Amino acid sequence: MNNPIINWWRSQQLKLSLKHGDIPRAVQLLQEIQKSGARFSWLEKLFRDKLQLERYSQEYKRQTETLSQQLTEKSKQKDNLILMPDEEFVKYIYKVFNLIQHDEYKLQSTGIDERIFDDFESSLVEYLKEEFSRIPDKELFIKLEDALEDINNLKIGQDPDYRFSLTPHVYFMKYFLENVYCIYLAWFLIYQDALLPSKVNILDIAAGPGTVAYGLALFLQSSSGSFDIPQMHISYYSLEKQDAFQFRGLQFWRRYIESRLTTVNAYFRFVTTDIFNWKTQSNNLSKDFFDFIVISHCFFTDPAKRVEANNTYKQIFANSLKNPGYILLIVQDKKLFKTYDVDQVENQEQEENVVHKFLAELGLELVWYKYLTSTGSRKPLAVAEFGKFARDKLPKQLYMSPILQQYFGQKHQLHYTLDDYVILAKKS
Repeated sequence: MNNPIINWWRSQQLKLSLKHGDIPRAVQLLQEIQKSGARFSWLEKLFRDKLQLERYSQEYKRQTETLSQQLTEKSKQKDNLILMPDEEFVKYIYKVFNLIQHDEYKLQSTGIDERIFDDFESSLVEYLKEEFSRIPDKELFIKLEDALEDINNLKIGQDPDYRFSLTPHVYFMKYFLENVYCIYLAWFLIYQDALLPSKVNILDIAAGPGTVAYGLALFLQSSSGSFDIPQMHISYYSLEKQDAFQFRGLQFWRRYIESRLTTVNAYFRFVTTDIFNWKTQSNNLSKDFFDFIVISHCFFTDPAKRVEANNTYKQIFANSLKNPGYILLIVQDKKLFKTYDVDQVENQEQEENVVHKFLAELGLELVWYKYLTSTGSRKPLAVAEFGKFARDKLPKQLYMSPILQQYFGQKHQLHYTLDDYVILAKKS
């Protein structure tokens, strides 16, 4: 048989293969025709073009899958990106807050970032004045006195009832700013140790109006313009007995934080429950989800209450904290030492023992702790001595003091003060 006859026969076989759907045989015949140097028929050209398109399509699909996988990995890396401390920004915080590290554990602060806190404080006062303007004066003073009497139980180590409509407002006036100030510095210390991710899930136990979220938001606001940070994503879960606190905290957040140009995206979820009734609510929190679980000033000196609360805390740590994840605890110095019937003195070994005993009851292991103090002394100053120190050294609450004088007859100027232990821990 000569070549034309062979080529004709191959063409016929190729047609039959395509007709019967035998694509592998058709591909083989097409390759033989191409090797022979014969010209392709219109059908063979069409089949060749079809095969090329399929190869291009498969290659494009492979490239797309590869790029998609790379983007997914990059996205995961970005989501889990740790904010690396910027040396100049750290120096700035030490300067404006007048931070002095007296020893391994004691950190004194007598300053504040005025450009952030003055604006924040004035906006809070404006919000409170608008709230009060809706209530007739006589009724307003009665409601404020009831709420003040209730919340002042905190001073004697008792848990307020929080049953009055203006209790959240009185908390805003009396305690909120100082607690945000403390939390701000706690987040700074976490950032300084390169432990703060750009995507962070936070559970705030006994959250009040969201003090923990405000402290982080103001800290990130301070960093704006100092260095480039990635888009922050904060998932903030508030576990709080009083829905009025949650409502007022979110109301002011939307008014103040969300009105600022910031790189913070925050998602809020509210779980309204009493930790002493936790067993019935245990399915409300995500498992192995939180980067940080924070308990700020919700610790009990009563032994029975303390054991019951600690058992709930341990259950939450075990079920809901990521691995790795951290627990941030903030407790006032007087309450911490009173719990163990120990006098607070300039004794680091005693202090360490108290902190470790405190953590052992929670089943936790220490990462680090700092005693944040305004005075630089572990021993409390006398009232008159502290008053003079505050007037001379501490940043003033310029906008809040006048309305406390107006509604409660307070004579002295309020200042931003610190007397808290900030403790970072992890599960044992």
